[in-house]
Amino acid sequence: MGLFGNNEKKIIQELCKKSEDIGKDISNEIDELLDELSSEYDENRKVVSEFSEFVDELKLKLSPDDASKLLEFSTRLTKVKRCAKKGVEAMRELARDQRKATRETIREYQEYLYV
Repeated sequence: MGLFGNNEKKIIQELCKKSEDIGKDISNEIDELLDELSSEYDENRKVVSEFSEFVDELKLKLSPDDASKLLEFSTRLTKVKRCAKKGVEAMRELARDQRKATRETIREYQEYLYV
């Protein structure tokens, strides 16, 4: 006889299956969000460089005060781009960590089942 009776083994198997299903659902949702975020970022990542080029052309036509304001806005926009890039990277890490945690949980359940 093993460490667990049939009833306990069945409960652990059900918990394992439920954890696996929940983990897969969460992973799929994260992957979908990551794909969406990545595609949005890829579509818009050149906007900052295009805007910077436009600012360079425009600042010669503006007063020094207005040119300074425009450069400040351009700098802030660059910070937004960095933030968006970090968001994509963080979502990618979250997806990886979620898959890893799910695999680890399933492995732990299986250790209990087959001890």
